[in-house]
Amino acid sequence: MSEASIKIAIVEDQDTTRESLEAIINLEHSMECILTCSSGEEALSKLPKARPDVVLMDIMMPYMTGIECASKLKDLMPEIEIVMITVYQDPDLIYSALRAGACGYLLKRSTPEQVTTAIRDAKRGGMPMSVEVARRVISYFRQEAQVSSDVDSLSNREREVLEFVAQGFTNKEIAAKLSVTPETVHWHLKNCYKKLHVRTRTEAAMKLRQSSH
Repeated sequence: MSEASIKIAIVEDQDTTRESLEAIINLEHSMECILTCSSGEEALSKLPKARPDVVLMDIMMPYMTGIECASKLKDLMPEIEIVMITVYQDPDLIYSALRAGACGYLLKRSTPEQVTTAIRDAKRGGMPMSVEVARRVISYFRQEAQVSSDVDSLSNREREVLEFVAQGFTNKEIAAKLSVTPETVHWHLKNCYKKLHVRTRTEAAMKLRQSSH
């Protein structure tokens, strides 16, 4: 291997997937798989010494998830690039992985060429993602932006009322806390529903919580 080879580590609990990824990498002249781990705990123990350039990380592993492992690895090795490889396309998982420090995200059914291209992109500081995942991420961030915009449109009193709702208080209890009538609380909630485009207090509370994540 040349000195310019990209050093890669694989963190994957399934033997067949781990071995398949290792074979794909080692067929590339410009890449070298220097370490494979079957758990997040093993990765945290061995990766800081191995110092790979790029880590391919399974998102759902027993005991410690890939998201937890990625977050801890970024604390230990801020310069490392982590690409999540998984069968899941859940927008919440994708968003959590990116927030934990992953730079990219590929589906396990990705072709060998897509895997090696993602590794090169990650090493160059890019954000490798399959087209399917990229679409979901864009859609998710648009929804997040809309939720934030909706919540920002609330008045201070409306937000205050909604925060009490999110804590499980009834209209009567909220009225007592704010020294207003239950009818006033009801009126504020109706305005909240309209601004947040929801129909129930539960939906409104969920939107408030989502905006604070």
